[in-house]
Amino acid sequence: MIWLLRATRWARNPPSAKRVKLVAAVVALCLAIWGLEQLFGFPEWLEPERLPRR
Repeated sequence: MIWLLRATRWARNPPSAKRVKLVAAVVALCLAIWGLEQLFGFPEWLEPERLPRR
């Protein structure tokens, strides 16, 4: 229900062209990072290590 209210607010007051371009650029960057991860795999040095419990 909240998404419907947000959609009506966006229809009445659409975001500026700058904001639309910014969101599109962020989405494109996220998709590029995801694509690289799918292509080459996740780097081992970025995986978190488990700390031993005391």
